[in-house]
Amino acid sequence: MTDAMEERLMRELLDVRRMICVVALLALAGTGAWCEVTLSGMFTSNMVLQRALELPIWGTAAPGEQVTVSACGQEQSTTAGDDGKWMVRFDPIETAGPFAVTVTGENEIVLENVIMGDVWVCSGQSNMVWTVGNSVNAAEEIAAADYPLIRLCQVARVTSVEPTDQITASWQPCSPETVGGFSAIGYFFGRDVHLATDVPIGLISTNWGGTPVEAWTSAEKLAEYPEIAQPLNQRWQTYIDAYPAALEKYQTETLPAWQKQVEEAREAGTTPPRRPRAPIGPEAPTRPSNLFNAMIYPIIPYAIKGAIWYQGESNARAGEAGAWNYRILFPAMIEDWRERWGIGDFPFGWIQLANYRAIAEQPGDSPWAELRESQSASLALPNTGQGLAIDSGMADNIHPTNKQTPAHRLALWALVAVYGQDVDYLGPTWESMQVEGDRVRLHFTGVADRLRRMVTENAPYPSPLLGFQIAGADRQWLWADARIEHDTVVVRSGQVRHPVAVRYAWSDNPVANLYDDAGLPAVPFRTDDWPLSTEPAE
Repeated sequence: MTDAMEERLMRELLDVRRMICVVALLALAGTGAWCEVTLSGMFTSNMVLQRALELPIWGTAAPGEQVTVSACGQEQSTTAGDDGKWMVRFDPIETAGPFAVTVTGENEIVLENVIMGDVWVCSGQSNMVWTVGNSVNAAEEIAAADYPLIRLCQVARVTSVEPTDQITASWQPCSPETVGGFSAIGYFFGRDVHLATDVPIGLISTNWGGTPVEAWTSAEKLAEYPEIAQPLNQRWQTYIDAYPAALEKYQTETLPAWQKQVEEAREAGTTPPRRPRAPIGPEAPTRPSNLFNAMIYPIIPYAIKGAIWYQGESNARAGEAGAWNYRILFPAMIEDWRERWGIGDFPFGWIQLANYRAIAEQPGDSPWAELRESQSASLALPNTGQGLAIDSGMADNIHPTNKQTPAHRLALWALVAVYGQDVDYLGPTWESMQVEGDRVRLHFTGVADRLRRMVTENAPYPSPLLGFQIAGADRQWLWADARIEHDTVVVRSGQVRHPVAVRYAWSDNPVANLYDDAGLPAVPFRTDDWPLSTEPAE
């Protein structure tokens, strides 16, 4: 074969390949697959890869294109499928870094400054979104945040009505320049774990304010609970059916009226009204599964150590997705994530709801207390834990600025359950009760050394032991006198001769001061099994 013939053949082969590429682009336009090899948006320079686990790395390329990924002395190759997707899996690597990851196909991608460590997903609603820059002692915290072995990954907030592979994310080393806008709970948790273990930490922040737990759960998992899913779907179908007309009215009537009010306010020198909210539509972040589809599904199966969670405010109500049913929906979401990640029952920890709203003068129903109980009930799942915020909230702010305290308590759980350290992490947890005449004796587990009254803002020294309620068979709750006797608490009321039940810290914003010597608050509880205000009627 002459040189000219060989050159012509090569050009023809190149033209054929280009034609295949064009066809593939047209066929895969909706999947994000391209002829050039690409990586999932989760993989960028500065990332943390999970140590000691099999490492999936994936992306897209032309159908049939060979892709090779090299890192840490390993090289793995595969061929893109008919849908343009490819994935390789690296053997577990214990420690390494910083190093480069090289991806080679028709083109080459090089990711720099990658390290091995432990990767934690940080998800939930606005109290997980809440930033370091808006937290207590923000200036000092930001100035001190020079931790190059902590890496911060922010996932873009988008929704999808169907699961999608598309994701936009970026990894950055933790520094005073990068930490201010990052999740405070995520950062303070990761920092405390890093300082106690010297393990590099990767934090994936994927969260959205004002969203319920069902938005973070797959449609398939929700369908396993038809008694909850069906009413939810019916309600949302009503919104969706009404959306076209509501959107047209919003655009043609509501917005023009608002714009006119804004102009009038400016002319009058007064404060203009806020822009009216758009009608709820199919893409809403609060719709069941929309955030799972767009902000969890495309992360999977990025290798992780575990997940932390701060959410519940949007479910602290009655109804099909309310505080009572949270004890079904929340464990279902955890199981959903674990099943899809396929790495077993990975550690999953959460922040229990903080104290909030006005202090109740008398005992009564509390959807927030009922949501907290649903959170504690979820500890029945293996490898789970919670950090308490019952004393770090604010009566007038659903977003307490003290994020350090609950994040530290959650980090203590991780240090014990995940890293095997010997520290106290949960605080006194009610175990059993004994009725002794007109008194009730309460026994606790998880007590560091001994029970104690803590001096708190709502219960300053020398206040008595506070936060206990007592009731007889009539189910009328009254504030109780309580005192510590050795390793138990004795509760009574002169108005209840035959007590049958006790509750502790059972209100939206309880005044409660039972702690242990480690300074950890007692977990809110009730000894009764009486129907709750958010419990569906039979």
